Amino acid sequence: MAGVLLLSAADVRAVFDLPAAIASQREAFGALGRGEARLAPRVLLDGPGGEVAFSYVSRLPGAGAVAKFGSVTPGNAARGLPTVAALVTVQDPVDGRPVAIIEGDSVTTLRTSAASAVAADHLAVRGASRLAVVGCGVQGRAHVRAMAAVRPIREVAIACRHPATCTAASELARELELPVEPAASARAAVRGAQIVVTATTSAEPVVLGAWLEPGCTVVSVGSFAPDREEVDGEVLARAASAVVDDVTTALEHAGPVVAAVRAGSLDPARLRPLGPVVAGLAAGRGSDDEIVFYNSVGLGVQDAAAAAVIVERARAAGAGTPVEL
Repeated sequence: MAGVLLLSAADVRAVFDLPAAIASQREAFGALGRGEARLAPRVLLDGPGGEVAFSYVSRLPGAGAVAKFGSVTPGNAARGLPTVAALVTVQDPVDGRPVAIIEGDSVTTLRTSAASAVAADHLAVRGASRLAVVGCGVQGRAHVRAMAAVRPIREVAIACRHPATCTAASELARELELPVEPAASARAAVRGAQIVVTATTSAEPVVLGAWLEPGCTVVSVGSFAPDREEVDGEVLARAASAVVDDVTTALEHAGPVVAAVRAGSLDPARLRPLGPVVAGLAAGRGSDDEIVFYNSVGLGVQDAAAAAVIVERARAAGAGTPVEL
């Protein structure tokens, strides 16, 4: 078999920037909202120490199927290793043969934050300028950059597990030329925020609904499995709108949603998919005073949209390494 393009993390970073990532995620959720994307059931496999292996498969119109297989290993943080590792494979749309194998962590980091930015662009109040991020790892930092791309962010507060030694705030402040401040606690970070992002691997709530201001939009990206609950039930109870990337997937995998449905405090019929909102078929929010909650667990269609852009740009730039398998 010839012509399989291997793309390293460096190759991905060379051809896939934040504007391209955001555009790809608009395409992904727009296609999903119009009923054009094919999405296989998401697979999670628990492991020791909170490890989760995952697998996604999906297809966008006119493109070959894309599969991602990887893992989330919280213990890697103590080892000095990324907590997410993955590979993305891309098939030819005509003959089904693999045409590319892509390092997946670099794809996941950018497409996840870009998708959150797309969600915030449709769900957050237009003038939202105060951002709180709970979690200062790779995703937390990526979300500061992504939110600043879709809203006029003027104040950022970051809550870290170890605020005394965290350098995320100062590094992002220099990079983005924004006032990014470390917060003494998650509660302190959330105070007065119009957009709140939780980007942790916590199994217990790190943001409580009682802390939220009217008009706040909460974006949870670490509640990707039934045992991950970054927000408490009061967040969903106070939310006028509970939006998810995919309703069927969220009912099985989104921790806060699973817990609220199990407790009888959330009617599954209240859940709204993001796709129709992005496609212009549904409104994002009813008023500027509403609290809106968005839970992202991650979908294969996001990887499919990102991979399409990456492969096209890599071919045009001559990036990557062609191999025979």
